Amino acid sequence: MRQYDFAAPGRSSRRDFLSRSAGLAAVAASAGIAGTATGACSGPQPEDGDSDRITIRSVDAYPVYINQRSEGLLDPPVFSGDDDPRRWRWGGPFEQLPSAIIAIIKTNAGITGFGMGAGGSAAVEIIDGHLKHLLVGTNPLNVHQLWDQMYSSAVLYGRRGIFAMALSAVDTALWDIKGKHTGESVHALLGGQPDDRVAVYQTGGDIAAGKALGIRHFKRILPIGPHSSEAETDQWIDDVLAAREAMGPEGNLMTDCVSRNGTVDWAVGVAERLRPAKLYFMEELLSPDNVFGYAELVERIGGGGPGWTKVACGEHEYTEHGFEVLVRLGSAEVLQPDITWCGGLTAAKRIADLVEAAGLELIPHRGGSLWGLPISLTAPSCTMAESFATGSAILDAMQAPFENGDFLAPTEPGFGTALTEEMVLDHRLQV
Repeated sequence: MRQYDFAAPGRSSRRDFLSRSAGLAAVAASAGIAGTATGACSGPQPEDGDSDRITIRSVDAYPVYINQRSEGLLDPPVFSGDDDPRRWRWGGPFEQLPSAIIAIIKTNAGITGFGMGAGGSAAVEIIDGHLKHLLVGTNPLNVHQLWDQMYSSAVLYGRRGIFAMALSAVDTALWDIKGKHTGESVHALLGGQPDDRVAVYQTGGDIAAGKALGIRHFKRILPIGPHSSEAETDQWIDDVLAAREAMGPEGNLMTDCVSRNGTVDWAVGVAERLRPAKLYFMEELLSPDNVFGYAELVERIGGGGPGWTKVACGEHEYTEHGFEVLVRLGSAEVLQPDITWCGGLTAAKRIADLVEAAGLELIPHRGGSLWGLPISLTAPSCTMAESFATGSAILDAMQAPFENGDFLAPTEPGFGTALTEEMVLDHRLQV
């Protein structure tokens, strides 16, 4: 596996400082110094010989090579000029999908938890310099308390974005430990049943090949915006219409613009052109920040108005606080948290409860990964789970059980991944 060596200037001195300050931070964490902690206090740090209490011994995280999207992740771009259309979509080295990280948390009981996040080396710095000092020496089973402490401790600098993606990595690792400690799958910890299953929806790829596997629902990428040329727009709209023809009248068809700068009027025009496709939902037609525009879209194309399609967003939103804004404003009919970005499983469960209480629909982004599947299987309104990328051994290790178009409930303790420390280190991006 290709590895990279991007040495960061000044890293040694910064890490020396963090090492010297680790002791004080760990003491603060074990003493419960945090803003809005909930749940039982984890108590004082036990002696090494106290085997009756499980404690965290180490916390590490690594940027990983996920597939070809990680190629040249930190290479500087070359643009043709100020108007180069790639400027609208170049996400740099910390964009969620290619900048995946894996957290590895080890305990005194010999249990190792693995968790996925994003944010690349920036998120790893947050874990190494901040979050691990709130975790080492604590009881990993106090997942909710630890989440509240970590979030509260960073609330003045990190309510969204890279901090939440770093938090996702360690939170999912904690849930992995909890499942392995109890001998139950995370799905079972959330109240799921062994025979639970959820229909797959395939994002991208060949529709005929998907149908041959029993898949009934599909989503097409629609990478256009107000800046797109007329020819480019026509090409992608034709692709969606062709997808409906290939599917036939049955099954749900969706689109995803992953928009940064869409406008409401532009989105309404695209939705009108795609009415023959009978779309189930249209995803991310606007910037994630345009929450008022999304509320207008619900009225102009969604169920608050003509009902051409449902309006979906939330893949790039964070924690229950961000989702509460979407719910209260009526900015979406389908909410799509990503468990490895939104703040982890703890945040995702709170988001799910919020969405269900509002009578809306929850369909997590990458809900068919082993990270997203516990929520997809246990949220009452979730009727489909999105496919998870393939293309590398580390992605294959996070694939959910599949049968005839459905994802099945995993039975292994924790999240049920096949991740190992050796595998993570083999896929490590040296930054």
